[in-house]
Amino acid sequence: MKFEEYHFAKEIKESLKEMNFKRPTDIQYKAIPSILKGEDVMAIAQTGTGKTAAFAIPILHKLHYAIQKNREENRIRCLVMVPTRELALQITEVFLSLAKHTELVILSTFGGVSQEPQIEELSFGIDVLISTPGRLFDLGSQGHLDISKVEILVIDEADHMLALGFLQDIHDVVRHLPRKHQTLFFSATIDERIKEVAYSLVHNPIRIQISPKDPVAKNVDHAVAFIEMDDKRFFLERIIRENESNKVLVFVRTKVRAERVQKAMARVGIETLTLHGDKDQEERFEALEGFRNGICKVLIATDLSARGIDVAGVTVVINYDLPDVAENYVHRVGRTGRGTEKGDAISFCASEERKILDEIETFLDKEIKVLEVSKAAYTLTKILTNEAKNDWQKLIDDAAKEDALWRQKNPKKNKKK
Repeated sequence: MKFEEYHFAKEIKESLKEMNFKRPTDIQYKAIPSILKGEDVMAIAQTGTGKTAAFAIPILHKLHYAIQKNREENRIRCLVMVPTRELALQITEVFLSLAKHTELVILSTFGGVSQEPQIEELSFGIDVLISTPGRLFDLGSQGHLDISKVEILVIDEADHMLALGFLQDIHDVVRHLPRKHQTLFFSATIDERIKEVAYSLVHNPIRIQISPKDPVAKNVDHAVAFIEMDDKRFFLERIIRENESNKVLVFVRTKVRAERVQKAMARVGIETLTLHGDKDQEERFEALEGFRNGICKVLIATDLSARGIDVAGVTVVINYDLPDVAENYVHRVGRTGRGTEKGDAISFCASEERKILDEIETFLDKEIKVLEVSKAAYTLTKILTNEAKNDWQKLIDDAAKEDALWRQKNPKKNKKK
């Protein structure tokens, strides 16, 4: 079934055509009818399957037909709760693109930026609000928004919300909603705790689960290379140079590591951008935009940002460090191979990370293909990288300087020779 065959508002169909959305993905095909009927939905689908559009399209269609010209001040009609700023921006872009030809008002609110512009927009009434819990409660406690008339609640990336400790925040929000409202619960992964939370929020839900036995997209080619921690930068340089025309996304374990890897790449003449929690909102936005527009083709990020990176054309994802939590592997590699595109996920595994690799393979319920690197190839890669060359030249230069300095300090010994 094609999108043009659905009975969507012509304004929504026009946007779908402009966005080149021709046929629904599995999650969209299964979720859209139930959402249009007003049913609660609990959907589990892997990253990159089109989850955002699965709820955004029917929500906008419903709100478009029920639009009120005179919006009530501070009223929110649909609330989408997300765990991070990056995800809020990503989802907002999808809603804005789909609602382009309608009069629906879309707004995102999150911390790290001034709240004044957000307050001003809220005063006119909002059809769809995408928000992180912190800023949502800040604005609510100050009397700038009212969620008591919300018709539709969306909990997106529910597993990440719980991992970040937002469970109580979710329940606090639900207590302020009208008794009768539609709840859409979306998550990339599921376990007993998530099931328990989901069923406490939804009422007789339609349960949708896409590829439950394979949490990663099938069009991603996975491989792991056994590289020691101190040598990873040499192999990263090599892969980046082999993919100079492609967008490469590199994941590291900490923000300190992100900055160190960036400096290591700078030493060999490779430009990179970093994205992590120590960056303010403007810096994070600029990094994502620079990567998205191809101004810089290499982005180094931490797991905090993994789910908020929705950039088209990411060909290679490199796990420079394996994630501390096996589940995060899914969210990292889900940044490539999106939709019908193909992608490569390459992981570097040091000796001390073998246990984490085992946990990841157990989570995936399959082994990751090993890239065999011979001792000769391993040594050659280290020798031929620009950093190794630069280090060798530096040693020669330093030795020459030390020799000249010694000669200046010991002229008599120098003459004797």
